[in-house]
Amino acid sequence: MSIGKNIPKKDAFEKVTGRALYVEDIKIPDILWGQTIRSTIARGKVKKINFLPGIDWDEFTIVDHRDIPGKNQVALIEYDQPVLAKEEIQHAEEPILLIAHPNREMVIKALNHISIDYEILESVLDLESATEVQKNFHIKRGDVEVGMGKSTYTHSGIYYVPHQEHIYIENNGMIGWVTRDGVVTVRGSLQCPYYIQKALRHVFNLSDSKIRVIQSVTGGGFGGKEEYPSILAAHVALLAMKAKKPVRMIYDRAEDIAATTKRHPGFTKVHLGCDEKGKLTFIDLEFVLDGGAYVTLSPVVLSRGTLHAGGAYCCPHINIVSRSMKTNTPPNGAYRGFGAPQSLFGIECAITELAEKMKMDPARFREINAYKLGDEMPTGQILRSSVSAREALTETLKISDYKKKRKEFSKFNSEAMKENLSLRKGIGVSLILHGAGFTGSGEVYLNSKTGVEIGEDGRVRVLAGSTEIGQGTNTIFAQICADKMGLSPSDIEVVVPDTHKVPDSGPTVASRTCMVVGGLVGNASLKLKDKISQAGVNINSKNSRSLLQKLFKTKGPLTCYSVYEKPKHVTWDDKTYRGDAYGCYAWAAVVAQVEVDILTYQITLNDLYSAVDIGKAIHPILTEGQIEGGMLQAVGYALFEELKWKDGRIQNNSLTNYIIPTSMDTPNMHVKLLENPYSYGPFGAKGVGELPVDGPAPAVVAAIAHATGVFVPEIPVTPERLLESVENGKGGQSRFVQRSFMNEVR
Repeated sequence: MSIGKNIPKKDAFEKVTGRALYVEDIKIPDILWGQTIRSTIARGKVKKINFLPGIDWDEFTIVDHRDIPGKNQVALIEYDQPVLAKEEIQHAEEPILLIAHPNREMVIKALNHISIDYEILESVLDLESATEVQKNFHIKRGDVEVGMGKSTYTHSGIYYVPHQEHIYIENNGMIGWVTRDGVVTVRGSLQCPYYIQKALRHVFNLSDSKIRVIQSVTGGGFGGKEEYPSILAAHVALLAMKAKKPVRMIYDRAEDIAATTKRHPGFTKVHLGCDEKGKLTFIDLEFVLDGGAYVTLSPVVLSRGTLHAGGAYCCPHINIVSRSMKTNTPPNGAYRGFGAPQSLFGIECAITELAEKMKMDPARFREINAYKLGDEMPTGQILRSSVSAREALTETLKISDYKKKRKEFSKFNSEAMKENLSLRKGIGVSLILHGAGFTGSGEVYLNSKTGVEIGEDGRVRVLAGSTEIGQGTNTIFAQICADKMGLSPSDIEVVVPDTHKVPDSGPTVASRTCMVVGGLVGNASLKLKDKISQAGVNINSKNSRSLLQKLFKTKGPLTCYSVYEKPKHVTWDDKTYRGDAYGCYAWAAVVAQVEVDILTYQITLNDLYSAVDIGKAIHPILTEGQIEGGMLQAVGYALFEELKWKDGRIQNNSLTNYIIPTSMDTPNMHVKLLENPYSYGPFGAKGVGELPVDGPAPAVVAAIAHATGVFVPEIPVTPERLLESVENGKGGQSRFVQRSFMNEVR
């Protein structure tokens, strides 16, 4: 058995030796370099495009909206975003024109020889000014008015979260060409090959057989390569079709940050209360996101954020309203956590502030209210299995020595104040959940499919559209397949995602790859094992290669498939938003330990502790790596990462001034894995990819509040923002406190 063991990572050797081929490494003769010409205004109309002298434009391939053979639309949820702007500009950095040339330096030089004349129109650049709603949801349980009447303590707060850039190690890149038989082909750095196939089918008005999408080795994604590569793939393929040559497009870091999607910024307005014992009586919550100029994935990001907005707490009376708003800024999209980090930040901060108001330890408040088996969620879902909120909290408090440190730090701060010392210490806690897989009926709609077959070399081949983007997909698929068939993972090959070779197993998103697709891989593996047995062949890890080679020669690949089937207990109504939003949830608690210098307002995050229930760790080291990596991204979210905007354009689109945590900023991380199996996951596994991003930010803010006595309701908590909050005296009011619709009394 390899499940639960730390076998060598499947792609490790090629990556550490430099043999792995990323987009820029792939050698293709006679290839052109492509470049996007983008708008420099937030909103307006294109009046004229000027090709200036100093460049031999006859050497260039030039593409605009008139060269699109199908629809000039990015096929996603709504078809509102053009592949290339025709006349109307909705945001800065919107693609207008594409150029290509054999010499990369000439392409870069040409950028300075194209100018665009605009008619500038009034733009909406922030949530304060936004009026157009892209999507809204409403979830209700009980009656908040009744809950208010039973409350001894109440609290109201507004909590703001910013944009966040993915900073994957490899920028967006794609190669496109058209084969002799007319197949539009793209190969690149991507998460979701079948998303791209759908988009290209729409742009080129071709059938699936005439569209081929192949993944190259991908240097990270975090959601940033979920939907955006559909645009880049269309651009590179359009250039290749017109040039009748292969074309490569790779964004530099400045373009990648300036133009691609980000985590949605937004705010949560929370009014909640509890009785004299700390039991929650009501939660009244409004959750708002900035979707940017086009819809992209905002409806489903908002959906997940809304469904997580009540947190990991059972409350009899809860009202959640949410909306995503249109602004004339580059569209926001998928980012690890997908709306949950935004809304969970709001509810977690409010829980901490309410507990402090009633002079109860925030950890104790969470113990009282955390979900347990059999509890009902706001959508009416009954938690039937694998509920570990309280276990995660208990273990995290234990490994962090939270209760002892909280007392010690409070005493230390009191003495430091008396002695006029600048150092303060703080400790904070959060408790979070994350639904694994697509929301509601999403998995049914996807109808995901995987295959397993015998290869000519005697190895078993896993066929799935799920991509390896650094998280270990190929390794865990090999482990699951091997253990189901009684083989060694070295006997398993995971085929590179290619829409002409593997079935659509759904996108590599939503913490679904291991739990959902891994389950399908396991089922298909059992089917293949039975088929091999029926052929009179008994295999094991010692004799499998030679026996399966012989079987391949006589029977062929013997492919078996598995298609997703909804667990019988799961019910969901998309119209009413009632039922089982997710088949199950992963759970975690986080404790953050900080030091703050109240002279410089420098914040040092020393330690993060987290106990995490993900059902079963298929590969423990990879699991811990996912958790630590996600927590570090959340550290950046909490303390460092902040985009600066002017006239709808990002001003700090480089790693010299968009600050992410370095090794010097990385806290000591203490992770404990809990395993409360989910019966419908492979070997009991649940999703782990997104959960670690959800909890650190509110825990860090709570720790800063414990250290300073000031609760900052907005991240990142930079020294400047902490100083501003201290000077305000009340912990700092959100920038949206005067927004009229936020002051409505429901």
